[in-house]
Amino acid sequence: MGCLGNVLWFVFGGAVSGLSWCLAGCLWCITIVGIPVGVQCFKIAGLTFFPFGKEVEYGGGVGSLLLNIIWLIVSGFVLAVEHLFWGIVLCITIVGIPFGLQQFKLAKLALMPFGAEVR
Repeated sequence: MGCLGNVLWFVFGGAVSGLSWCLAGCLWCITIVGIPVGVQCFKIAGLTFFPFGKEVEYGGGVGSLLLNIIWLIVSGFVLAVEHLFWGIVLCITIVGIPFGLQQFKLAKLALMPFGAEVR
């Protein structure tokens, strides 16, 4: 399911979701202080373009917590709502359930991307 799922995902909506992460990354990279956050956005954009076959493990420390709080206020909530909305829409049909579950995985990642590791 990994390769076929990733191709279908990219064609039918993954490209748009990934571009929203790239836009967030570009906006963060405008300032020098936001460059580490922008780099994280670009890493997550890569996951968003092709999410099948990849798992996310959460961890981190105090620094990750502080960055996650700032992230949530500035950008994370909007991206999480986007992924949550599309996850609900995709789960309406039986065929879309695997794609909806990927959207829910990305919504959780959008809330707390710092300290998360993609495997």
